Amino acid sequence: MLVDTHAHIHDEPFEHDLNDVVRNAKEAGVQMVIDIGVDLKTSNMAVANADAYPEVYAAVGVHPHEASYWNASVKSELKSLFTHPKVVAMGEIGLDYHYHFSTSEEQTRAFDDQLRLARTSGMPVIIHSREAMDDTLAQIKSVATGGWQGVFHCYGDTEKEIPEILELGFYVSFTGVVTFRNFDRWEVVRAVPLDRLLLETDAPYMAPVPLRGRRNEPAFLVHTAQCLADFHRLSLGELAEQTTQNAIRLFGLKGVAG
Repeated sequence: MLVDTHAHIHDEPFEHDLNDVVRNAKEAGVQMVIDIGVDLKTSNMAVANADAYPEVYAAVGVHPHEASYWNASVKSELKSLFTHPKVVAMGEIGLDYHYHFSTSEEQTRAFDDQLRLARTSGMPVIIHSREAMDDTLAQIKSVATGGWQGVFHCYGDTEKEIPEILELGFYVSFTGVVTFRNFDRWEVVRAVPLDRLLLETDAPYMAPVPLRGRRNEPAFLVHTAQCLADFHRLSLGELAEQTTQNAIRLFGLKGVAG
């Protein structure tokens, strides 16, 4: 059994065949999918998908690209979604200095508010950090220095930050990028212990080899899992069991599913 800990199956590319997408995932061994919101609208859409499909769970939050829309009303509505039994995380939240669709100040404010909201609510966080790792780590530490529950998703920084991320209590997740022929950052993968490793598709983006160029979907997670299993010299089943237990432990999926 595999868990896709980060997908956006509420997105428009899945509008007409989501039933098939969920079925394909189950047939491929991907038994659970976390649908990740990026603003209030998509957070509600993710919750609706969690209601519609037993295999789907939801994360709610405001992405740094959307930080300019952060306000007290959005905060209150997101907090109200925490009471839904299949909302398992706040995310994705963080900082993105690559595109700057929102200003640094707007991103910092939205990130800080959401970190504090998640911390006081006991909700795991899903972190997006692009070209902003120093500020991301500093902001997390400004809220609390340890005992966090969360994951750095689609990890793209160096191995140097991994010990600090682990010390804070976070997990690290990889996408199908590890299957790309030009991927050359295996020292980063090696730095993440197996008990802190998570898998994700980030669907509909970044489809893995041999499916590059296609719309990504949770069923394709098996290719990423096989690639990482080969690197760690494990069977696919062994890698799947470890990463699934990690996801259950972080997001409380077993309790929700039961």
